[in-house]
Amino acid sequence: MQSNTTCPILEQYLSYLSIIKGRSSCTIREYRTDILAFLWWIAGVRKIELAYPDFAFADVHFLETVTLGEMYSFIAYCQNERHSSPGTRARKIVSIRQFWKYLKRSHILQVNIAEELETPKQPKRIPRHLSLEESVRLLIVGKTSPRDHCILTILLNCALRISELEALNCSQVSSDVLSVIGKGNKERKIYLTPAAKSSITAWLEIRNFLPTVSDALFISKSGNRLTVRSLQVIVKKYVRLAGFNDAEISAHTLRHTSATLMYKYGRVDIRSLQQILGHESVATTEIYTHIDDSQLQAAVNSNPLAIMFS
Repeated sequence: MQSNTTCPILEQYLSYLSIIKGRSSCTIREYRTDILAFLWWIAGVRKIELAYPDFAFADVHFLETVTLGEMYSFIAYCQNERHSSPGTRARKIVSIRQFWKYLKRSHILQVNIAEELETPKQPKRIPRHLSLEESVRLLIVGKTSPRDHCILTILLNCALRISELEALNCSQVSSDVLSVIGKGNKERKIYLTPAAKSSITAWLEIRNFLPTVSDALFISKSGNRLTVRSLQVIVKKYVRLAGFNDAEISAHTLRHTSATLMYKYGRVDIRSLQQILGHESVATTEIYTHIDDSQLQAAVNSNPLAIMFS
């Protein structure tokens, strides 16, 4: 969580997120990036000379002068000049809004103008996912490496986030259950499928004899924990080997795939799926419950009038 920027109030807020709220390092990094980008933009608009990484100008008196109009103008700049996606712009709005909420709650500012900062409506898109046949093909090409096959199997069977997979330790794996530490440092238990148990057993038979002092479940040849980036590279490697477009399919796509297959073939209720995925809101889980074309066709044909006068 270390930063080379000089902005005491921001660093105080980020420490609060880490220590009190238990936010992940990834979340904190995104908040820092978003808020510093906003402060940098305001400095440019107001012709404030800024010697990066010195953001000391953003003190209480400065923050009191920030207007709601400037917040909206910054988001417009992100859209028109930076060509940020709707999702990225929405995240920046949340970052600004939460920062100002903290400033008011901590009595640093008397008024929270960001309360009125609205988030634009997001287009609902069905997340990209692999079909059952494509998932099997990906698992088959991964069989050449017990470690990599285990990585793919857990992603496709347990619907983990890539950051959760990276953080997994051997001590979190039992014969039947995976203890996962998710967002907000919250722990959830995921029951292992026969395929997941088999792949973990095969990998541990090799991993337990490798030289390492780490408890990480997935390690490199040098014995170090595989990073998120390394795991993403591994997934992309097998995506290409399976003949898929690696620009369209990521490690997160496998999480979408796992959730979709559970819902489609297992008839999992949305509350159970929410718990498996570690979502705070069931509204987030609903994006995984999309209906494919065959289900739509079957629904239409189930109408008793469908065969009348045919």
